[in-house]
Amino acid sequence: MVPLIGIEEEYLVVDPRTRHVAPRAADVLAAVTDVLDVVHEITRFQVEARTPPSADLCELGSQLRTVRKEVARAARSCGLAVVASGIPVLGDVASPPLTDETRYLRGRIRYRALQDEITICALHVHVDVPDPEYAVYVGNHLRPWLPMLIALAANSPFFAGRDTGYASWRVISWGRWPVSGAPPYFSSFEDYELALRALAESGALLDPKTVYWDTRPSPSLPTVEVRAADVPLDVIDSLTLIGLVRGLVVTALAAIGRGDKGLPVPSEVVRAAYWRAARDGLLGDSLDMRNGALVPAPVLAGRLLEHVRPALAEAGDLAFVEEGLDRLLRNGSGAMRQRRVHAKGNDLADVVDDLIEATVA
Repeated sequence: MVPLIGIEEEYLVVDPRTRHVAPRAADVLAAVTDVLDVVHEITRFQVEARTPPSADLCELGSQLRTVRKEVARAARSCGLAVVASGIPVLGDVASPPLTDETRYLRGRIRYRALQDEITICALHVHVDVPDPEYAVYVGNHLRPWLPMLIALAANSPFFAGRDTGYASWRVISWGRWPVSGAPPYFSSFEDYELALRALAESGALLDPKTVYWDTRPSPSLPTVEVRAADVPLDVIDSLTLIGLVRGLVVTALAAIGRGDKGLPVPSEVVRAAYWRAARDGLLGDSLDMRNGALVPAPVLAGRLLEHVRPALAEAGDLAFVEEGLDRLLRNGSGAMRQRRVHAKGNDLADVVDDLIEATVA
């Protein structure tokens, strides 16, 4: 049976005149139709859209296009716009205005200046799994592939008016948090539970939702949540990533059923692979953690496709994901597009204008 998928995409609210992020998420949410599941996020610069669960990539694509167009329409009705970018291109974002919710205000006290760069937007993919123990072992299997997902989805090269030199500054900024990035390798579910208890005792966790690893058992749903990717610039890239993620989860579930709990790659190696993927995206070499060798990022993307090919074929996604991955490798990531636009006129306002258009194209 093909697992159901649920999607969360986060977008930034911007002023189309200044091109700066605008703390007016509440205005956009008030203008969104009631039939859509669009909610606030931690800062008033962001909104989050959620899709109902579906096993069909085409249906998910239709839902994402509908929600992006409706959120953009709601923003326009308020004299605003929304963009799919991993981090703000322009604007004064430190310290960001938090959404008026007790939990977020408690986080300000707990995490302090870590929240200065919390205005980040990601793609979260929920895939049905049998239980939380399976979700933990799925995380073991996905760890070697998470940097490749980061490189494919990289869409945050500019931050608050400057080129960071990275393809995904969101990943680097987010990696400062005490429970973020790739999860550790867990040889048993008991080890996972012991780690969570120790993290809670240390004060690193505000609540179960602050287990911010890039794969985790969802704290509220019967899913594994994969959250390594920047929000992609367009829906086709989102769907390509979503198809790859489900393929990885299905492939991992089959291996777990055979008693394979995943390759225990050292956390330091995974961290280094994250850094390379976030810095270079698709333009540099990526670390194939199965053999410890650097290879061009498109080569590793091809190996990822081969790894999940049987799962994609079983779900009926193979042709779509093959075409989407080929398109992404030919056209480049969102980060590459942002830099191409900037290179034409050396003006970050042009980058924001292009993001506004591409988000709903």
